[in-house]
Formats: sequence, C-alpha cells, structure tokens
Amino acid sequence: MSFIHDDFLLDTEQARVLFHEYAKDLPIIDYHCHLPPEQVGSNKQFKNLYEVWLAGDHYKWRAMRSNGVDERYCTGDASDWEKFEQWSKSVPYTLRNPLFHWTHLELRKPFGITDRLLDGNTAKGIWDQCNELLATPEFSARGLMNQANVKLVCTTDDPIHDLEHHKAVAADKTFKAAMLPTWRPDRAMAVESAEAYNKYLDRLAAVADVQISTFDDLIKALDVRHDYFHANGCRLSDHGLETVYAADYTDEEIRTIFKKIRGGSELDAVETEKFQSAMLVQFALQDHAKGWVQQFHIGAIRNNNPRLFRTLGPDTGFDSIGDHNYAKALAKFLGRLDSENRLTKTIIYNLNPRDNEMIGTMIGNFQDGSAAGKIQFGSGWWFLDQMDGMTRQIEALSQLGLLSRFVGMLTDSRSFLSYSRHEYFRRILCAMLGRDMAKGLVPNDTKMVGKLISDVSFNNAKEYFPFVVPE
Repeated sequence: MSFIHDDFLLDTEQARVLFHEYAKDLPIIDYHCHLPPEQVGSNKQFKNLYEVWLAGDHYKWRAMRSNGVDERYCTGDASDWEKFEQWSKSVPYTLRNPLFHWTHLELRKPFGITDRLLDGNTAKGIWDQCNELLATPEFSARGLMNQANVKLVCTTDDPIHDLEHHKAVAADKTFKAAMLPTWRPDRAMAVESAEAYNKYLDRLAAVADVQISTFDDLIKALDVRHDYFHANGCRLSDHGLETVYAADYTDEEIRTIFKKIRGGSELDAVETEKFQSAMLVQFALQDHAKGWVQQFHIGAIRNNNPRLFRTLGPDTGFDSIGDHNYAKALAKFLGRLDSENRLTKTIIYNLNPRDNEMIGTMIGNFQDGSAAGKIQFGSGWWFLDQMDGMTRQIEALSQLGLLSRFVGMLTDSRSFLSYSRHEYFRRILCAMLGRDMAKGLVPNDTKMVGKLISDVSFNNAKEYFPFVVPE
C-alpha cells in the first residue's frame, strides 16, 4: 500500500465512512489565501515543478536551511532543477514535520504519484513526470483550481491595489470559480517609520484621488478604496497583528498624532499604540457598515533575523510565534464595537497555541444570536496548520464553543498545490469524530455526525460569508 492512500489517517471504520461519504467530494471555499491574482487572471502555465511548488515557499526554505542546505538553493541563483533536487534530498529528513505529509499529499493530487516517496533518488523521475503534466491545460493555474474543485478563493490585497486581475476573472464566464479580493489595510496603520508611512499615504492619495493632509482625509481616502473593493466583490477584511491594540484615545489626540507623522516626525511608543488602536476601530466600523467579515491573524513576530532580512527581505522564512498577552486588549476592542452594536462577523486566528482556550472562551463573550457562529475561532494558522495544531484548535473549540458552527479550513498559501490542506484538515476532522463514535463519546449515528463533517468542511463557510458561491 502506498504511504498516502485512500484511508490515510482514517483509523476507524466510522472515520472512513465519514470522510468518503461526507467530506471527500465537497467543493472548496478558500476564504483566505495569498495566491498571486495575476497568475489566476492570466491563467499562468507553470514551466516546471519548482515554479509551481517551491518558489516563494518559506516553509520549505526553513526546512532546507535546517538540513544544512546553502541559501543558494533556497532563494539564491541556483537553477530551478538544482533547487528542486536539494529540496528532494531534504524531504526524508522532514519525517514528523508536516512538510512530509503535505509533500506527498500534493504529489498524489494532482500529479497522481503514489508509488514512491520523494528523495534524492526519485527526484529526477518525479521532476520529469510532473513537468510533462504542467505543460498541459489541466495544470495551468485555473486548471489546478478546477481539479481541486475550488469554487471560490479570496486573495489578500492592499487598499492601493487596482484589482485588475479580479476584474478580468469576473468578466471571464468560461472560468467557473470566483476570485474575490480581501481588504488588507495593515500599511495604513504601520506608523513605525514616518518616511515609509508617508510614502504609502502618497500612493494611497493618488489612487483614491484624495489629498491626504489630515486624519479625516485619511479616513476619506480609505472609504473611497473600501467602496471600490466592495464594488469589485470584496466582502472580507484581514489584519495581520503582532498583538491587539486597544489603548484609550480621543479624536483630537489622533488628529494631532496624524499631523505629527504626516509632517515627517517619528511617533513615540504611546502615540503609536493610540494611533493603531484608533485605526483598528476605524477599519472595524467600515466593515460593519458594509456587512463584511473581519479577520484578525494575531501573534507572529516577523523578520527576526536582521542580517538575512537586509539581504532577502520579508516573507523568506525568518518569522516565529510571539508571546504577547492580549486577552484584555482583545476583549476591550471587541467590547468597544459591541457596545455601539457595530461589531461585524469576526474570525480570530492565534499563532501561539497557548492562546487556544483564551480565544475559545473570548468568542463566546460576543455571540449575540444575530448569526450562528458570528464570532469565530479561526482554524490552525501558519505554524499551527498541521495535525497537532489543527487537532488542538478543534478540541478547544469543541470544549468551549460550537464545533458544529465552525467555518473550517483555508490554505493561507501562495501555491496552487496547497488545496490538499483542505483534504488534510477533513481527514483529521473525520479521524477525530470517528474515534469519538467508536469510543461512545458521541452517538454512533453516521447521518448526524456526517452532517457536522459536511457543514464544517463546506456548508458553514457557504452560509457564513456574505458572498455568492458559484454552483
């Protein structure tokens, strides 16, 4: 039997029935990803397996560096084949790292490779076989999405983006999936550097056609772009936060702080926290006004290696889990919005697993009966989108909230091969519920438990998000 087989991870008969009858064939709503919109818009045909699989994949780069592979084969000037060969030689050393499972799940689907594991000896044969397939229409960017039964993806987009590729996809009636933008306004509150911030505001002013001299001008420009995103199908925002900002402030203080930084002066720590607190509230009010869903990814410490950040830039594999205490700030932020009845649907993702139970209980404070699962505990994210991380998130949500209302998995990926993460999640979920059925912890009622599996895998997301999912 191959390593990744039809019943991979499904260790009870109940789990096998749940997966094959209630989860396996469901479509995918990938409501948070980092796919390059231009690759979907142009229906990119990938020239080889490196380009579709390794380019930009900081998960793999981290593993390769840990395995003693020189940076030339990660982000350097080595050829595509040389980089793939070095990755292949590293794969056997990733045993018990989720990369080992992901690698072979992705070779199984869509490439159909189940008869061998990837290593230095099999690299050339797998390279040639996959490259031959990648030259066909079925393995273009859209072809890969179709093979994975993807119905809708939400990319991650700065307010200054023109969304031209989203428009092109929406206008192409031959492509059955939807690609919608997601509003990611982090740079509009990134006031750590006055020079960088003002350069960004100048670009925002140009695309919004609003002169930004005052704080009110800033909000006006953001409103213009928020309207533009909404007109182009956007129904979600996303915010990448190291921690939660919820300092007290007055409107006059924020106007004064903005005037200071717009004039080129640096802010101190207190001014920075007040301004970022005010901006989080402004973003949330914009989303509530349009009925959007807001997402908060909390807890990453980014670019920890100064030397390699200077050389390679961001998103190259030098980020880690933070250890901030933000429970009180999160409660204050959500409570501020709820007290004005302007708290929209919200998904909260934590990166530190120690915060699972905190988030699991926090969301219950702000459920108001207006929508099932209005406030969501987001799926295992980044360093936690592996078996243990997803299992612990599911356990915490099950014990402290309603697993049955969970909106499920996403890829959070730049790769068109990452849809196997949905399969991985579904297999883990079915395995957990199958074991519960076998132990008598939940009723041995396939129809009842199967409904939960289908809902968490697809149906809940379809109902929760304010967009129309293509049939």
